[in-house]
This record gives sequence, structure tokens and C-alpha cells, in this order.
Amino acid sequence: MSDAESEIDDVDPLVEVVRATGHEHVTAEHASTFELTSDDWLTPAGDCIVGVEADRTPRDFSAAFREACRDADAAIAATIAVGEPDAEAVDLADPTYVDRIVGRGDPGLALLDDRSMVGRTSDYTDDERTILVDGDGAAADLDRDLVAALAEGAPVALRLEVEPAE
Repeated sequence: MSDAESEIDDVDPLVEVVRATGHEHVTAEHASTFELTSDDWLTPAGDCIVGVEADRTPRDFSAAFREACRDADAAIAATIAVGEPDAEAVDLADPTYVDRIVGRGDPGLALLDDRSMVGRTSDYTDDERTILVDGDGAAADLDRDLVAALAEGAPVALRLEVEPAE
């Protein structure tokens, strides 16, 4: 990530970046969700989880970001950027693999979980970890080369951006 991009993300109240890492059990086979967790482990049953050891959770997001996500007409873009498996971190300006899922906000989004975050293809909001609803994709829809890199332990960055309704 360039210094300029880092500075923009640090001051843009409608952008949050979460850094995590892949894990040998990442399969990304879930058809309706994708998830990142701050846990440092993953079992084979966690087929929606694409990153572990997340450095932030929804509880860490700015109040302005959380409030913008509660607009049902706002678009929320989740860009999943992945580096090489042996890299320390992923460069958001030039990732090895990248995929994007776009959903929307909802007044029911609490965004207060301190452990994980979940993007959904459904409109389910009854927990504190949902970060977007009505997504146009889920873990199973991610690029398979990206998923393979995650299964090799590649670094991942999830860049969430709220695009307010006009």
C-alpha cells in the first residue's frame, strides 16, 4: 500500500481496512457468507472463513462508518486483497489476487462484535457481526487462485467502503 493510500484510508470515515492471514483450513465453500475472525485457528468446518488473526473487528470501526452502514440505501463494497503466501503483508495498491463483493447496509447492522465479521447474501442482521447484507457473492464465489493462496497462509486485507445513497 502506498503511503498516500494508507493516509487516505486512515482519515476516510467511510473506509475500514482489516488485515488478517490465511490458514491451511480455508476452503471458502460457503454459498451465502464470507467471514474474517480474530481467532488464530480455524477448523475444517469453517467453510465461510477466509482469514484468521484479524487485527480489527467491527467493534473497532469508527462510529461514522457504523452509522453509514445503517442506511439501507448505502452500498458497501468489500474488497478482498491477497498477497503471496510467503509475504508479510498484502499491498492494497498491488495485491497478487483481488476479488470484490458488493452488498448494502441495513438499519439493523450493529457492527459491535469483538471477534468476527460476516458478509451475507441474505438480509439477516440479527447479530453484531454482520458487515453487509444482500451481497452479490460469498466465500464460494471467490476466485479459486485467491482461495488457494489463503490456504497456503497468504496475508489478506479486507477493505470495506461505504458508498452512501445519493
